[in-house]
Amino acid sequence: MQSDNIVFRIATWLVPLVIAIVLHEISHGWVANAFGDPTAKERGRLSPNPIRHVDPLGTVILPLALAVVGAPVFGWAKPVPVVAKRLRNPRVHMMIVALAGPAMNLALALLAALGLAAVVPAAEQGSTAMAFVAANLANFLMINLFLAIFNLLPIPPFDGSHVVEGLLPRSAARRYRRLGRFGFPLLLFLLVILPTIAPDANVVARLVVPPVRAIAGFLFGLVGLA
Repeated sequence: MQSDNIVFRIATWLVPLVIAIVLHEISHGWVANAFGDPTAKERGRLSPNPIRHVDPLGTVILPLALAVVGAPVFGWAKPVPVVAKRLRNPRVHMMIVALAGPAMNLALALLAALGLAAVVPAAEQGSTAMAFVAANLANFLMINLFLAIFNLLPIPPFDGSHVVEGLLPRSAARRYRRLGRFGFPLLLFLLVILPTIAPDANVVARLVVPPVRAIAGFLFGLVGLA
């Protein structure tokens, strides 16, 4: 099974993506519950069952289409509900809840790197099964790093926006929060339209890809794969 085979691409991209985004969302709910907001728990969103978290477009259709055409694969799950007013310290705890998702992705990337160090020798010896596992782990590592950095962008409704909101004075935070109503159009403009009309202003290429590559290089070096 070759890396340019469509079935291989789907099998080694879609499964790691679903695991990464589901655990990203669950981590928000875990931390929110620990800080006094059981909303996600009450709605059954702390379950590892991916069906409870799947967004048909963001978790299945878009990633599947990207894998088939050979484009970089990304996606999203249904956001885990968090009610800030139910948190014991809404401003501070909301920031920590937001950071829980990227932190989970960074931890998963580290685990993927450790897994790669264990299976790469067998894959290099020609084991088809280990080559398949290695491809999944490599993609899992990169997907998690991309999700971690991408979600830290200070654009509503990304996790980074909740951190910015918590750091701003309350009056400025209220004004900043209002940007949330323009979240999707803003994302569409910054991530799709702007790079088309001004390639040098590509947010992903300039702000996400460099740290992803740097952290990946560090992890590969850490486990002896550099």
